[in-house]
Amino acid sequence: MAAAVTRFLMRRPKAVFINSARLNYDKALDFSRLSRLTDLTLNEVDSIADANEIAEKVIACQAEIVITKEMEVPLSAMERFPPTVKLMCEAGTGYNNIPIDYARSRGVDVVNIPTYSTESVAHMVVTYIMNFSAAIFQQAKMLHEGNHSNFEVFQHPIYEITGKKLGLIGGSGTIGTAVADVALPLGMKVLISSRSGRLPRGHKYENDPRVQVVPMDELLSTCDFVSINCPLNNETRHSIGSREIRLMKPTAFLINTARGAIINEKELIQCMKEKVIAGAGLDTQEVEPPPPQSELWSLDNVFLTPHIGWRRLETRQRLVDMTADNVESYIQGQLQNVVN
Repeated sequence: MAAAVTRFLMRRPKAVFINSARLNYDKALDFSRLSRLTDLTLNEVDSIADANEIAEKVIACQAEIVITKEMEVPLSAMERFPPTVKLMCEAGTGYNNIPIDYARSRGVDVVNIPTYSTESVAHMVVTYIMNFSAAIFQQAKMLHEGNHSNFEVFQHPIYEITGKKLGLIGGSGTIGTAVADVALPLGMKVLISSRSGRLPRGHKYENDPRVQVVPMDELLSTCDFVSINCPLNNETRHSIGSREIRLMKPTAFLINTARGAIINEKELIQCMKEKVIAGAGLDTQEVEPPPPQSELWSLDNVFLTPHIGWRRLETRQRLVDMTADNVESYIQGQLQNVVN
């Protein structure tokens, strides 16, 4: 067995990371392990939109392994991939950017990294909660505009978060659970939406009296903060729209660190214009970045961040290292994290 593993590790398949700058935009990451495992080409761009250009990058190095990060790989691009391609690695959690069915039909394995940013994204949710509770965003905006009147007569409602209700949509998953891990010691009451009325058997909060499992409508109508932590799929796409937002309390805040398309942005914008809720914090948007004409940019109760939940330095390096884990498991003939 040891000899077989050694033979596997002596093989250095050709690999191309099509948009490595999406991860390594500051050139602070270490790809040395991935380079030892493979004959690695790093294409230092953030993204490529042209299908022919994507295909040419793969053809040029006759890659066996193709790595991408949150970049759409059109079917027309993959149809032109050479027969050398045997593995596609999504350097992240979501893999709806890859034509999974076609990959399967070609015998190409697709792998992802489901847990690299759990704590980082959970901390992003709590960062938004902390900022909203102390009106930090609003105060910073006033100062940036040269408005110092807050120092004379304070003008924003601010709250303690102890005792406040935090609703987690998709809260029984890994990231939702990590959010609860932080929120509960802060004294927050955690509500998780579930159609079944219970958490999965064996869930760490299954019998915890501090965590309440409720129907979605009850969560929306009673919580002070609502965090979206579910995956994007056909069922969840645009599942948060005008009806759901109008169930929320006028003092409540909506936070999305999952996928932008879970929210119907057109309906959200209308609700925010009407000030149906106090604010929305969107680390993800349906199109990233939103188009220049999007009203999201100008609404004073919508706060945008450029999908930074996964961008902390340690998180990105972990992602590179776990991509190397996936590649090494492939080389050894022991695939892990296969999604197709």
